[in-house]
Amino acid sequence: MKVYYDRRAQEYDDWWLGLGRFDGLERPHWDVDVHALEQLLTSLPPARTLDVACGTCFLTQHLRGDLVGLDHSERMLTIARGRRLDAEFVRGDALELPFEDGSFDRVFTGHFYGHLGELERERFLREARRVAPELVVVDAARRPNREPEEMQERVLDDGSRWTVYKRYFTGAQLAGELGGRILHESRWFVVVHA
Repeated sequence: MKVYYDRRAQEYDDWWLGLGRFDGLERPHWDVDVHALEQLLTSLPPARTLDVACGTCFLTQHLRGDLVGLDHSERMLTIARGRRLDAEFVRGDALELPFEDGSFDRVFTGHFYGHLGELERERFLREARRVAPELVVVDAARRPNREPEEMQERVLDDGSRWTVYKRYFTGAQLAGELGGRILHESRWFVVVHA
């Protein structure tokens, strides 16, 4: 999956913005839900935050406070650095965070947790809790046309095909799994604070 997201870097924001292959997708209320998500992230209290799997910084740009973005993809980080000039960006492994215990106030991650298998989830949560007392997770909401857990074939603009593991959540499910509370739940997104 690391290679897939590195190859996807230049087209990643197209998914959020409905451009390119995503233009004309049937996504009712998508723009409204994205805007509500952005507003929620902006409303979080400023904190020293580590954004794990920050990608292009599409969501990260809405977080206030001292920010460090971590991603495995140098291509994603190049875009992120141009988007959030006041932040620090580090290339590294989300399951072995290269930071000391208690280095942050908050760990944030968007659309990463739902790609992790059970053992990876355990490792990620252990690492997140090691470096910060607070965790905020944004992921994909459960929808009628999706299984809760699926292997998806995804195609990039270059025509390459990739198999990606993906989970979808209800707010209650994600909150229960993380031991937290629901901050936001819409047709497309779930946000939990733990």
